[in-house]
Order: sequence, then C-alpha cells, then structure tokens
Amino acid sequence: MKQVVIIGAGVVGLCTAYFARNAGFEVTVLERQQASYEGTSFGNAGMIVPSHFVPLAAPGILSQGFRWMFDKESPFYVKPRLDGDLLAWAYQFWRHCNQAQVDKAAPRLLELNLQSRDLYKQMAKDLKPFGLEQKGLLMLCNTDYGLEKEARLAETSKKLGMRADVLDKAGVGELEPDLDLNIVGGVHYPEDAHVNPKALMLALRDWLTANAVKILWNTEISGWRKDEKGICAVKTSRGELPCDALVIASGIWSVELLKTLGLKLPMQAGKGYSMLLKEPVQAFTTPAILSEAKVAISPLGSSVRFGGTMEIAGLKEQVNPSRVEGIMKSVLKYFPAYQKQDFEGTSVWYGFRPCTPDGLPYLGKLAKYDNVVLATGHAMLGLSLGPVTGKHVTELLSYEQPVDALLDPNRFMQVYSGF
Repeated sequence: MKQVVIIGAGVVGLCTAYFARNAGFEVTVLERQQASYEGTSFGNAGMIVPSHFVPLAAPGILSQGFRWMFDKESPFYVKPRLDGDLLAWAYQFWRHCNQAQVDKAAPRLLELNLQSRDLYKQMAKDLKPFGLEQKGLLMLCNTDYGLEKEARLAETSKKLGMRADVLDKAGVGELEPDLDLNIVGGVHYPEDAHVNPKALMLALRDWLTANAVKILWNTEISGWRKDEKGICAVKTSRGELPCDALVIASGIWSVELLKTLGLKLPMQAGKGYSMLLKEPVQAFTTPAILSEAKVAISPLGSSVRFGGTMEIAGLKEQVNPSRVEGIMKSVLKYFPAYQKQDFEGTSVWYGFRPCTPDGLPYLGKLAKYDNVVLATGHAMLGLSLGPVTGKHVTELLSYEQPVDALLDPNRFMQVYSGF
C-alpha cells in the first residue's frame, strides 16, 4: 500500500487525505500546530464560489489598490517594506494584472469551483452534517457604478455558461425579505453554495480518524531523507516517517518548507479578519458580499459571520484595529438596522491566505522531486477549492497526469544552487 504523508491539516490537507484514503493509500497528516478551532480553515466565510472566476490579479486592481493604500480602513492593503520576497511577488503580480490573463484563468477557475461544489455534495454522504446548502450568492451594491460593474461581470458569467441574475433593490428584497437594505441592487449567482467551516473541519477530522488516517498534531518538520526517486522520508519532532509520496499543503508556511528543499516560490500572506455575531439584529438567509466594500456575509445557523480585507503585511500575529473598523463601518452602510454597539464584545478572528502572483493555486508535482506534490496558493478560495484540489492531488499520486500549465507549481519556481 502506497504511503502518503500530507503536511498541513487545513481544509486542503484534510480534503486531500479524504480522497487519498478513499483511493486506498495509507495516509499520515502532519500539522505543526495543536488541534484547535482557530486556523484559517475555521474562521472563513465558508463559501463555495463558482462566481469567483476572476483571479486576484486582474485589470484595475493595481490602481484601486494604490488608492486604497492611503485609506487605513480599506479592503485591500499592501504594507510598503523593503523585502526582496515581496518585491519579487509584486513584480510578477503586476505582470499578470491584464485581461489576457483573466481570459485564460476564468474558465478554469469556474470549472474547478463547480467541480468542487459537486464533490462537496458527494462528501456529504460520507461525513457528518456540515451545513452544506446551495442558496447561491448575492453581490450587493449600494452605488449605481458598483451595480453596473457587477452587471458586466454577470454578462461574462453567462458567456462562460453560468447563470447570473441582475436584480434591482426589490428583486434582492424578494430573496431577503427580512433585511433593511441600503442598496440599489445586486447580482444573484444561484450556482454558489456554502458550508459551516467549523462543522466541515470537524466532520473531516472525525471521518479520517475513523478510517485509519493518522493526524499528528504539534509536529515540526526538521528535514528530509532523499533517494533517487525524491523524498523517501520526513524527519520530524516525532521521529522519521517513511513515505512513497509527499504532499505539501501547509498554506503560506509551504514557502519555508520549500526553502529546505532548495526551492524558492513567490507567495505572500493575505491576512483576513472575521467576526461572528451569535444574535444578529436581522437574519440573513443567503450568503452575500458587499460589492464595493469587499465584505463577506455568511449565515451560520442562527448566527452570522462578517469577514473581509486583504492585508499583505507579512506574518504578523496581531489584529489591525483599522481593518476591523472598516468591516464594521461597511456593514452599517449597507444595513441601517445595525449599529456599532452590536459588535461590542465580539471577538475578532484572523487568518493568513496564501496568495500567488497570478491569483491561481500552485497545484501539481515539483519538477525537482517527482514524488512531491504541492497544493497551496488558493488565496480566498481555499475552502471553495478544497475538494477538487484533494481529488486532483490523489489522481496525480495514482497515475501520470498531463501538466496543467495554469496551475503548475513550477511556473515561478526558482532552484537554489547547491541543492
């Protein structure tokens, strides 16, 4: 039986373990942190988003981002700093912010997200309930310009073969009749779905444990043992673990692991924040995104989660109050029934999204090590693309697959001399 070691117990790592175990592999998952409910896979919006077919690197994001840099409460922020890795990433990001890149990436992102949504439906038959619902996604706009922009994107969605309904305020009100809305309209994407991220992660953990997958928490990687085929064992704080194949799925921390393999990969941490209101002033039934403010809203049972911002400022383990303030002010602008005091006493969660220069994941075998697969760089789509990533990785481990040039992890890879 093929022994597979997966580094990373986030949603991508656990989905990969699920599909690998179903394919008959012997699977061990390594995680550097203690078992908890605080990782990036827990506090996110829980959205499965075929509607998000435009990559982060897109026309207009640079000019918009430059304007936002002077607003401490803006949705997107890059902290200026003299850092070689950031500069290398920013240069490649600039090169890929064009329509040609979007035209190549959009159909593939749409396809992957739709496949992932359908895989979630299959997984729901195996796992404990994790709140999977397909109610679509509402893009809410409180300006005419914002609605015009979203309407153009809806037309692109239709050309790609996916339904998108442009609605006026009354049309949105029919979907959310209990909300007091300060908007001009919105776009509804009925193919989108959502889950409860905490319930999903716990359901995956339970299934994996029940199906003989080992999850080793609080386990540090100290090195590797190599042979002519690639990596044959992982050296850890718990001893050496032999492997026939290795999967690196540890989010932004994959960058440091790759350095120990003599590889350099451009990727930056995009910090996001969220707040969970257990007793919201008004109930939400459909997941939504405040278009101009880039704030996500997720109904989680009787609670609601508000999340947003993309703060590229390194791996700072602290809350930036200005970013949180920006989220709250945006909610008040779109929903008059909410007041600032409604958020008092609410704890703030944050997590680091791994962002690639072209807005597409790193998914595939490493050119230098044929038995090592990289699965990271999903940015805001980690949960959305978790299942399709896990299935694709399992297929790569099972048989030879043609290289997907758009997702190829070697597309920006640099090899250190001497390794």
